[in-house]
Amino acid sequence: MTRTGTAVDGPLPPDEVWERYARPGLWSQWAPQIREVEVEVERMTAGVTGRVQGWGGLSVDFVVDAWDDDARSWTWTVRPRLALPPVLLPRLRLRHGVRASTRGSQSWLVIEGSAVPAFGYLLPARLALYRLTHP
Repeated sequence: MTRTGTAVDGPLPPDEVWERYARPGLWSQWAPQIREVEVEVERMTAGVTGRVQGWGGLSVDFVVDAWDDDARSWTWTVRPRLALPPVLLPRLRLRHGVRASTRGSQSWLVIEGSAVPAFGYLLPARLALYRLTHP
């Protein structure tokens, strides 16, 4: 298993950045790799399940493993929707968080899972974190 991550600082206040994470209806506004989020809640919490639709027909099912509003951190597990046996699906666990920084806020991400999808997701994730922390 591989573990990698990234962090981005931006001028938006931490509470605003956190709220943009908390509301899946906003994700496609700051995460260019997300076209739509299919979920039955307006605000995330632990145990929520759903599907993220990306571009080019890519979609992943997810479950929110942990959610902590006070610490502004959350963890979810994603699994691509492919016609393969579960043992062959490259599941990823992503831990996200937001904290205050000298510039305003910092949003960070730690990815755990198979090396190819983990490292392959770093660039789009970094762009999304930049857009998350900037107006």
